Amino acid sequence: MDEALVRLVWQRAHDTCEYCRLAQAFSKLPFHVDHIKARHHGGQDLPGNLGLACFYCNSYKGSNIAGEDPRSRAIVRLFHPRRHKWSRHFRWDGPVLIGRTPIGRATIAVLKINDPKAVATRAALIEAGVFPPA
Repeated sequence: MDEALVRLVWQRAHDTCEYCRLAQAFSKLPFHVDHIKARHHGGQDLPGNLGLACFYCNSYKGSNIAGEDPRSRAIVRLFHPRRHKWSRHFRWDGPVLIGRTPIGRATIAVLKINDPKAVATRAALIEAGVFPPA
């Protein structure tokens, strides 16, 4: 992938995962440029199809473009950082991410954003006064 494109993705995301909002500075594992729509689903190396994802969100998301809303059991598309507004689909309840919409709930479920270790990490960051991001 072109280095200028990689820099654009990182700068646009402010070095922060576009799904769980963890900053790279608070992770020991490197973040990844995520193909929001995977290459094998026809996604391309274009700015509109790329987002920044922490290791965990990227690992769980994989090539998924949809998931099950735990409330309605409907299959819905996952959050798309270029097309959706984060605050429309998510809100914080302390260190726990809450889905406001089927897209938000499905994304949280598929990416396992509220895994106990992730919640504990965010709780410690909140205690330190450095989370959530502005």
